[in-house]
Amino acid sequence: MFRIVVAPDSYKGSLSALGVAQAMERGILRVFPSAEVRKVPIADGGEGTVDALLSATGGQLRQTTVRGPLGERVQASWGVLGDGRTAVIEMAAASGLPLVPRDQRNPRLTTSYGTGELLRSALDAGLRRIIVGIGGSATNDGGAGMAQALGVRFIGQDGSELPAGGAALAGLTQIDLRDLDPRVAEADITIACDVDNPLCGPRGASAVFGPQKGATPEMVAELDAALARFAVCAERATGRKVAEQPGAGAAGGLGAGLLFFTPAKLKPGVDLVLDAANFAEIVQDARFVVTGEGRTDSQTAFGKAPIGVAKHAKRFAVPVFCLSGGIGPGADDVLAHGIDAVISICERPMSLDECMRDASSLIESAAARLCRIIRAAR
Repeated sequence: MFRIVVAPDSYKGSLSALGVAQAMERGILRVFPSAEVRKVPIADGGEGTVDALLSATGGQLRQTTVRGPLGERVQASWGVLGDGRTAVIEMAAASGLPLVPRDQRNPRLTTSYGTGELLRSALDAGLRRIIVGIGGSATNDGGAGMAQALGVRFIGQDGSELPAGGAALAGLTQIDLRDLDPRVAEADITIACDVDNPLCGPRGASAVFGPQKGATPEMVAELDAALARFAVCAERATGRKVAEQPGAGAAGGLGAGLLFFTPAKLKPGVDLVLDAANFAEIVQDARFVVTGEGRTDSQTAFGKAPIGVAKHAKRFAVPVFCLSGGIGPGADDVLAHGIDAVISICERPMSLDECMRDASSLIESAAARLCRIIRAAR
């Protein structure tokens, strides 16, 4: 009997990482019925990070009602890891893009306030070690909303506090830290982040991720200038130079907000999950690894989940194959980062809706096809 490891990310909007892993397992066992299939559902800091870490550590799920991206109340899940001392939250649960109807997406207005409320909930629970997954955001406010929930005040020219949203930061003149929750300084905060973008500029939060959240080219320019203003004021208030740091532009600039206003440190989200799952021990004797994600393109190579899996597997010279819901421009870039092949789960021309609806059976069939090729090659 030989071991095969399946370590996929979720297929966003279709299947959880565990659901993807189970479908892969079924396909593998159709071809290699005696194989030991080890399932390691993963995430890279975005949606699914809480579930992946709780699954890896035997933790407990909790819920808190918070302010959503447009100010509505939403029920957000977070968790406590198996050690009983570490909280894990993901901004997607409180400030995520799926929480905003498509026809209401406007990153000029959305706020990360709910993410700050989740941080406050963890502090209220007596937890001082906190992991914050920051993918999948609906926001472009530099984490200002998060900071407001923790007591920071953002003041405009007329001396009044600014309204929510990234566009309002263009009028920022002063940041008042006097009411910042003192417990924040006591916390050990790790940011689980899957990108290395700076806060501003052509690779910044607004230019790269703004269009996904509904920003027009005019909005991108406006939001980028507003974040530049935010960075100047935040550096003056905190004495920290953050804007150019890799990852500062993640999640609409929430990376920068956490680095400015908390003692947080950035770490690749997938590494956090894989370390918690003891992935190195699991993968070292594997025949091969199957990873996957909803779409593989040029952004995958910047450190998304499949690349993290490949990096760990290649320490032991284990082949890695990526099953993808969609393959976009630049997908071959991942071949330089430890992925041996990228395989589409689509069996024929089909719409996105069809692919998402039938993802489980398509993944199962693709895993079986991959295994038949491997069996023939042997």
